[in-house]
Amino acid sequence: MSVRRLAEDQFQPAGFSFNEQNAVWAEATIAKYPEGRQQSAVIPLLMRAQEQDGWVTRAAIEFVAEKLSMPYIRVLEVATFYTQFQLKPVGTRAHVQVCGTTPCMLRGAEDLIKVCKSKIHAEPFELNADGTLSWEEVECQGACVNAPMVMIFKDSYEDLTPTQLEHIIDRFEAGRGSDITPGPQVDRVYSAPAGGLTSLTEADAKPAAKAKAVPAEAVSVPPANAAKPVTAAEETNAALKTPADGKSATPGGEAVKPARKSAKPASDEMKAVVSETAAADAAGKAPKAAAAAQPSLDDKNRPAAVEKPATPDDLKMISGVGPKIEGILNGLGIYTFAQVAGWKKAEREWVDGYLKFAGRIERDDWVKQAKALAKGGEAEYIKVFGKKPR
Repeated sequence: MSVRRLAEDQFQPAGFSFNEQNAVWAEATIAKYPEGRQQSAVIPLLMRAQEQDGWVTRAAIEFVAEKLSMPYIRVLEVATFYTQFQLKPVGTRAHVQVCGTTPCMLRGAEDLIKVCKSKIHAEPFELNADGTLSWEEVECQGACVNAPMVMIFKDSYEDLTPTQLEHIIDRFEAGRGSDITPGPQVDRVYSAPAGGLTSLTEADAKPAAKAKAVPAEAVSVPPANAAKPVTAAEETNAALKTPADGKSATPGGEAVKPARKSAKPASDEMKAVVSETAAADAAGKAPKAAAAAQPSLDDKNRPAAVEKPATPDDLKMISGVGPKIEGILNGLGIYTFAQVAGWKKAEREWVDGYLKFAGRIERDDWVKQAKALAKGGEAEYIKVFGKKPR
């Protein structure tokens, strides 16, 4: 590990204290620990000091030490050991931590570092001209399957390309970092497979078919003295378990089977249930699994079709549209982003029902995606959504 020292005196402020809100938070945090163990709050308090001032100052270290009745050197050891603590001023709007461990390096971390050098500063930990941005290379940040990635303050931005990182840095420099959605910058949910699911893709599982009710006249009620049939499972259990009378198995190793009991005659209650079921079946009232009717192709709400253009739009760029869905849409005469962008509510509901998506078109906001793609392609999509289309 490299040597980590506090910033030079010229950068150090004269004092430090938590603001009113953080002071209340600090007292509540310290109270979480048992009496005599309050020093365990040192890392949370240092982190909150860093969030308040942007970095950990000497004055903040001394303040936390006094707050927790710790020697200064003990708190200094913590602050200089953990690289999450910044010991000199960093960018006021963004400090970009680029993961340089093997998975990210294999997936293009070096190109991300080049972006930081060109857009922020040639050297790590140095501020840009306005003092708003800085960067550093760090070790693994725990999102290897989403490599390459960066961390900016508490948020990670994953599955990055150099172009996307440039866009992210520009947004933070403009004070619009909140426009960027943290997490994967491709069409995946957290660490789900890139490119979409390959299994469990059906929207609705078909319910198991219910057994048809048996008419009362077809039910054979055994006579009172009839022996109850023994199932194979019961025979197996009888061979493995101690007999019901509590006696041990015979010396030969075979369990003593209890005498079979006579089957009881069907009760009046059971007969009544069977009769009711048969009556319901005869009346055509037996419950059946009703499949949802697919919208008619002649429905007035079906979106208007167009002739296939010479160069159809790549509808797969819309999150939620894969090759199979694109083929279905093309079969309906839908080839362009402009068509999808113009769908009204009734048309969206028709397509959603036709695809059996159960509201997925609204959840994924196909119309907003299509409008961005129709207006300016990938560049406009990144501008609107802060990430590259799939």
